[in-house]
Amino acid sequence: MAARILVVDDDPNVQRLLTYTLKQEGYEVSVATDGAEALKRWNSEHPDLMLLDVMLPKLDGYQVAARIRADEGSTAHLPIIMLTAEADVEQKVRGLRAGADDYQIKPFHPAELLARIKSLLARFAPHDMLVGKPPLGRVLAFYGAKGGVGTTTISINAAIALHREVGRSRVCLVDGNLQFGDHRVFLDLGLDRKSIVDVVTATSIDQELLRSVVVKHDSGVDLLLAPPSPETAELVNADQHHLSRIIEQLRQMYDYIVIDIDKRLDENNLDVIAASDVVFVVMTADLSCLKNVRLVLETMTQLNVDKAQVQLVLNRSNAFTGINVKNAEGALKRKIDYQIVNEYRGAISALNSGAPFMFTKADSLLGRSVLEFARSVDRSAAGAPAGIPQLAPVTG
Repeated sequence: MAARILVVDDDPNVQRLLTYTLKQEGYEVSVATDGAEALKRWNSEHPDLMLLDVMLPKLDGYQVAARIRADEGSTAHLPIIMLTAEADVEQKVRGLRAGADDYQIKPFHPAELLARIKSLLARFAPHDMLVGKPPLGRVLAFYGAKGGVGTTTISINAAIALHREVGRSRVCLVDGNLQFGDHRVFLDLGLDRKSIVDVVTATSIDQELLRSVVVKHDSGVDLLLAPPSPETAELVNADQHHLSRIIEQLRQMYDYIVIDIDKRLDENNLDVIAASDVVFVVMTADLSCLKNVRLVLETMTQLNVDKAQVQLVLNRSNAFTGINVKNAEGALKRKIDYQIVNEYRGAISALNSGAPFMFTKADSLLGRSVLEFARSVDRSAAGAPAGIPQLAPVTG
């Protein structure tokens, strides 16, 4: 049974951050927005730990902690971590006297808070309580602003880089281009391999089924392939939210789920976007693509997709198009988050041979560029600053 954590804070941004962080670690989370609601939820939900802000409406954090300590008696103890923007020693002492077990100053790094939570749960939680099950996998969706920008090439090689070079042991690559998926061609696989059709036509979607359907690639990455023919793509049903249900299961099985989706913003792709932690919009520096990117960004805003969730990847960044990065950013009125270099010969050679360059030529110029992209994405997932990856120096 996963530990239950009650978050008590009246700031919606803090609520979202803590809820996301804790759920990624496998905890069950509920939220109270004031001191009175915190006491009600403590009585009704019996959480295993409370994250308690000091400055709250109705009852402040000190009053809540003192009331809990007075009411719980000597046979129970709710671990309480107080959250405050004040670093004053007197306030810390006041919180500890009120009954807090620990104190965390805002702003804080999620890793530090998680370490404090695990320490307290290890001391006070029942022995059969999970202090935090393995974190749920991150879902990375790759969306091409137009055809031919290299979305499939980047998604395949980024998945391989995350596994082989970054060291993430469990990576699944999903071909979400349901009608005309190219992963079989790019990876030299036949039509006899199982696909997502075998998942959605089963009586239920669970982890055991997915393990029997995914294809093990020689690179070490697991593959969930697109339907073998366009007409069978209709079996993946948006009304039944097949893709959402598949992603939910894959999150529990893998560190990363990399999904290559096509340009159509249909219901299936909207399900993928809604389930994704990051949507990478792959683009090139030409006028038609910039126009499409601008439309995509506007559409994402209309769909209430968080701006931070959508990140721009400029492919073939060193190709001469007459439009440099600064011009592109000015036209889009936002920064380009990542750049990947142009090495057309290496990319097309890998495509024609069915052997991704991150598998066979990871030390090539293009391989190093994708590796830096993958490392930056992984650092960002861990909470470290990402920034635009830079190429390693050419050696030899």
